Amino acid sequence: MIIKGKKYRYGIHVKDRKELCREKPIETMPAPEIVKISVSQHIGAPAIPVVNAGDAVVKGQLIAEASGAVSANVYSGVCGTVTGIEEIVNPMGLKQKYIVIKNDFRTDEVFLPNMESFDDKSIIERVRQAGIVGLGGAGFPTAVKLTPKNRLDTLVVNGAECEPYLNCDYRLMLEHPDEIVKGINYLAAALNVKNVVVGIEKNKPEAVRAFSERGMKVVELQKQYPMGSEKQLIYCCTGRKVPVGKMPFDVGVCVQNIKTLYAAYEAVERNKPLTEIVMTVSGDGIAEAKNLKVTIGTPFADIAAFCGGEKEGVVKYVAGGPMMGKNLVDLNQYARKTDSGLLFLTQKEACLDEPTNCINCGKCAKNCPMRLMPMYIELFTLAGDYQKAAKYGAANCIECGSCAYNCPAKRPLVQSIAFCKAKLKEKK
Repeated sequence: MIIKGKKYRYGIHVKDRKELCREKPIETMPAPEIVKISVSQHIGAPAIPVVNAGDAVVKGQLIAEASGAVSANVYSGVCGTVTGIEEIVNPMGLKQKYIVIKNDFRTDEVFLPNMESFDDKSIIERVRQAGIVGLGGAGFPTAVKLTPKNRLDTLVVNGAECEPYLNCDYRLMLEHPDEIVKGINYLAAALNVKNVVVGIEKNKPEAVRAFSERGMKVVELQKQYPMGSEKQLIYCCTGRKVPVGKMPFDVGVCVQNIKTLYAAYEAVERNKPLTEIVMTVSGDGIAEAKNLKVTIGTPFADIAAFCGGEKEGVVKYVAGGPMMGKNLVDLNQYARKTDSGLLFLTQKEACLDEPTNCINCGKCAKNCPMRLMPMYIELFTLAGDYQKAAKYGAANCIECGSCAYNCPAKRPLVQSIAFCKAKLKEKK
């Protein structure tokens, strides 16, 4: 069943550049010689290491345990020896602990125990055990999302993948639709909901057809950015509006990403903890754009080498998509659960213009999907008046980048708003 999604007035239209590797099947990249696995790949408290330097580990072994209700287990994706626990600056500029493992390339693997029942509590516990988090980028522990305070009636599947360049969700939908449908059914059972809708942008007709043929209710969405944002997706799929300051569960909805649902299937049916991710490597600055399944903790430099290496003229590395991803200083970073892409952008693709003074054109406000006034938030943030910036809705910004994309003065609006949010959080 295919139905047309609702339209929303705001947001932007960007060149998607998905053609670079849209038709390329997912390749499995061999695990590297060294992996460095962060104990904080999720929203919430860092996991606590349960291994020490010198310990032998096998693939699928727990190496860091969730430290609270909002936390997530971390598992090794290789067999080998723990060589140490290092502090490394992550893409957000924060120092975090990473467990370093030297791969001995054995093929041993351990799994989670077989599930004795498949009721809602058992499924939620399995998702928690497996260390599954929101793999669309947010990284919120999925088990927490499956235990909302409010009674829910709808599961919305996020297959929009509106970020330019990225094709990992799309390829999963084409190559593993049956497994994803099983993941959908498991999480719907965990939530005790009957109504499930799959939101897919209309520029992915093959994916729309694949899920409609399997009996799913598919909402064909307009190609618009940021269609994959929760509040916009919920409105376009259900007509429900999530009020300012509220969450999806306040309107009876839970949103789950395609990769998260695939991970849930693997955890429930194959007893596999989360040790691998699917990501897109793309941009005009990489020799061969690919969609890859990589071991969590794989160095970005090794991923680049597997894709033929970077070309001359790369001016920017991005972890994630070009709109919401994080700029990297270099490739001394390591694949995390929430990574959906690694981009190598040339001068033609990246904006390197120096910002000039705001000209008060209002384009940032006109296109903001959250209907905020980014120019005033930035103005008061730069003046150090974070409370005044908050009155213009800083806390409600989803950091989608629509404002900065359209700014003729090339103001770093998203960075200013993110800084303001961090300062408000500090004071709180």
